Amino acid sequence: MLDTPARASAGTEPSYRSAPQNIEAEQALLGAILVNNEAFYRVSDFLNAAHFFEPIHAKIYETAGSLIRAGKVATPVTLKTFLPADFDIGGMTAPQYLARLAAEATTIINAEDYGRTIYDLAVRRDLITIGEEIVNEAYDAPIDSTPQEQIEEAEKRLYALAETGRYDGGFVRFNDALTEAVDMASRAFQRAGHLSGIATGMATLDEKMGGLQPSDLIVLAGRPGMGKTALATNIAYNIAAAYRGVTLPDGSTRAEDGGICAFFSLEMSAEQLATRILAEQTEIPSYKIRRGDISESEFGKLAAGAQMMQTVPLYIDDTGGISIAQLRARARRLKRQRGLDFMVVDYLQLLTGSSKRASEGRVQEITEITTGLKALAKELSVPIMALSQLSRQVESRDDKRPQLSDLRESGSIEQDADVVLFVFREEYYLKGKEPKEGTEEWFKWDSDLKAVQGTAEVIIGKQRHGPTGTVKLAFEAQYTRFSSLAREDFLPPQEM
Repeated sequence: MLDTPARASAGTEPSYRSAPQNIEAEQALLGAILVNNEAFYRVSDFLNAAHFFEPIHAKIYETAGSLIRAGKVATPVTLKTFLPADFDIGGMTAPQYLARLAAEATTIINAEDYGRTIYDLAVRRDLITIGEEIVNEAYDAPIDSTPQEQIEEAEKRLYALAETGRYDGGFVRFNDALTEAVDMASRAFQRAGHLSGIATGMATLDEKMGGLQPSDLIVLAGRPGMGKTALATNIAYNIAAAYRGVTLPDGSTRAEDGGICAFFSLEMSAEQLATRILAEQTEIPSYKIRRGDISESEFGKLAAGAQMMQTVPLYIDDTGGISIAQLRARARRLKRQRGLDFMVVDYLQLLTGSSKRASEGRVQEITEITTGLKALAKELSVPIMALSQLSRQVESRDDKRPQLSDLRESGSIEQDADVVLFVFREEYYLKGKEPKEGTEEWFKWDSDLKAVQGTAEVIIGKQRHGPTGTVKLAFEAQYTRFSSLAREDFLPPQEM
């Protein structure tokens, strides 16, 4: 062997690093499976054929798994016909190697430990691959690729690896998707209210939508003054306050009720948002809280309310002018570190896209943002509610109820959204149209105002998974609080 400069100077043997692997653990696990097929079920929920370092071992594991799932027995005799005819490992044929694996197997007690070792080493190899790709891309970056984009891509791959142990996509068997669909229906049947998604805390809205569905992009739009931020805040707090997690067998936690929420507030500060929530929960108007115009008893209510809310898993990021890339990175980080079940972005038009898209015009930039939010919802498997402005053309119509065509700046908002909700309060517009008091028009106006006072409409303009229509909610402006209206069919009979 030729001396290297390092060897000549240090007087040591040159070191060569091979990819992390443990052939003995792979052989021990395969041997245990061939002796007792029960060993396969101890590792099959987390270990795939792709996790094996030796390709022949991957083939044996995949074939054995197919036989076992089909209700057949996987032994050296049944497996040998499925292996390549030119099989050769260490001078042994397929029957000889399978027999050796089975003969040297000891027990299935350690099967799960062997499987975890194989899995962990596969993740390490994936980490090495990601690291090498990051280095290569940094050296040979295209001119139009910014360092921020490379960081975003690296974080995306690392997040995917942390979640699944793999960072590449792939097909899902229809049978697996079918099982997930049935499991979802089962959970909805057992859950209070029979909802397949996360309950908003507003029964009438949940009835129409079935809750907020994982992977959905929900656009909540409205003109200024309609209360879209208030509605989003109410929903986020209701979900966070209802959170109840259960620990799964693998040590991870899943939300049984409610969820962990992230609120990206690009317009209001975290303190302003917290004041709104305090006002809603304590029934003390927010303007009185801000001015300190409260009594001693009200201050006691505030302190008690704040103490109760300290444990609510609601996380607020009030960074202004955040980019879609930064938002994705922060959402992934929260999901990885603390968990994430629901996310709000207030509001969509305050996000920025990449410099390349921004140079192509605002429409292209908004398209990039909505596409990015939808992709993030799918990646994290959480519903994302993005608030949006509406164009001024609403104000020029006699009927000021919003329509899909009123969504501002880009058709991609309507296209990428799974659900589009509009907030509309007739009371807001009627208050500005008061005719001369005492006239016939004034009495009609007064009657119309009383009919809609303290109410709001949530118009479902689009819903991929269900019907469109209108849901009426109660709205208490002084507390910025939305809630379900009392339904007439649930009220006691009125005396005549």
